Amino acid sequence: MRHRLLTSSLRAGFASTSAWRATAPAAAATKIRPETVSTSSTPDPFKILAPQVKELQQNLLRLLGSSNPTLTDIASYYFLLPGKQLRPLLVLLISRATNGLASGWNKKLSAAENGPSTKEDLDRPLTSPEVLTDWNPRMPDHTASFSSVFSIPSAPIPPSIPTSQDAYQDLSWASNNPHFTILPTQTRLAQIAEMIHVASLLHDDVIDKSSLRRAAPSAPFKYGNKLAILGGDFLLGRTSAALSRLGSNEVVELIASIISNLVEGEVMQAKEVVNASNRDTELNSDLPWSATAPSSLDPALESDRWTRYLQKTYYKTASLMAKSARSAVVLGGAQPGVPNDELLKDTAYAYGRNMGIAFQIIDDALDFSTSAELGKPGSGADLQLGLATAPVLFALEEHDELRPLVARRFKREGDVEKARDLVLRSQALPRTRQLAQQYVAKAKEAISLLPHSEARDALEALSDRVVSRSR
Repeated sequence: MRHRLLTSSLRAGFASTSAWRATAPAAAATKIRPETVSTSSTPDPFKILAPQVKELQQNLLRLLGSSNPTLTDIASYYFLLPGKQLRPLLVLLISRATNGLASGWNKKLSAAENGPSTKEDLDRPLTSPEVLTDWNPRMPDHTASFSSVFSIPSAPIPPSIPTSQDAYQDLSWASNNPHFTILPTQTRLAQIAEMIHVASLLHDDVIDKSSLRRAAPSAPFKYGNKLAILGGDFLLGRTSAALSRLGSNEVVELIASIISNLVEGEVMQAKEVVNASNRDTELNSDLPWSATAPSSLDPALESDRWTRYLQKTYYKTASLMAKSARSAVVLGGAQPGVPNDELLKDTAYAYGRNMGIAFQIIDDALDFSTSAELGKPGSGADLQLGLATAPVLFALEEHDELRPLVARRFKREGDVEKARDLVLRSQALPRTRQLAQQYVAKAKEAISLLPHSEARDALEALSDRVVSRSR
């Protein structure tokens, strides 16, 4: 009860931004545009865009080539393992749900048809491939050799891109063309989101000393820590090159901040574990727990734990979904300062933010679940890393004996097993799932402002699957 009273406002604050809270009430009365004809049944989000996701994966691997075959193998390794593809799917669905609504849509649509944002344009580097990679399979003798001074090869100058305003006229035919339902820049953004995610997995598996990833040997286990780190760095380099082609400073700023957030979240996590280790050496084990730690009823401590947990969850998981979704709307023509466009961006951001937090909360619950409960063995990996996630924080309300374990981050022998047992003997897992459902409800509330469409229905179904998933 005390946690429910203490953190109700905290959860609401993390469920939406101040900008969203300011605009949502006014928008609720008048939708962004009139409703379209409703679909007969809820679409499967993983099926309606299956061809696009498959093509996205195939094309993504072409972005990962290196003159070093080992580096190519490492960068491609996790992409070749089975995965949920949640992040690129979210970007594509947000794109479909919001395209045509922003004030700059016609201009973006024209750029996708006539340049400079066609699929071919995005695949064509701004700089000569020889300069970017120092290797070109079509000219191996020229670019792979360092035996002589590098000379400038002769090549025809491509024709300039027409800038006539005629290119922006008569685009009504394209608005219903399935090829333009998702713009090439938005597809590339979905690839970028997945590349950043996989780069973070490569780095995380080194930090966490993980031996498995997606039921296969982890990259550090297979290639070693150093090469896994370098593989992640290489992916971020490829991400930067792909990002430069999207033609939006706002998107560059958003995506760059995602990478900063990932680092901030990891530093928060590392600092918590280090501080806990220091506290453990300072505690006198001969004294009763009440004499060596803050009171279990300290509301400031309770609030601080939840604040740090949710903030870290946003940095490490939700930021990527929130800012990628917002970027998709920007690439669909949403312009700064236009009220309707700003509302579209806030809508996408609120959906992605709440979805991301819900996703991670469920992930944290699955770490405690038995195979019989949710189809996945609960390894207690988070406890072994010294992390107090949502199930632990809920269990604290029922079991005071869990508090010294949390304070020292489960570092003593038997701490992990005892903490896991206390969590499973409490109502922590059902309450964790309920918390995730609250965030999913907020995600649905955000996109309810969008016109009804198959894509919006799929976004709602996707959020439901986040809570009901078993892996």
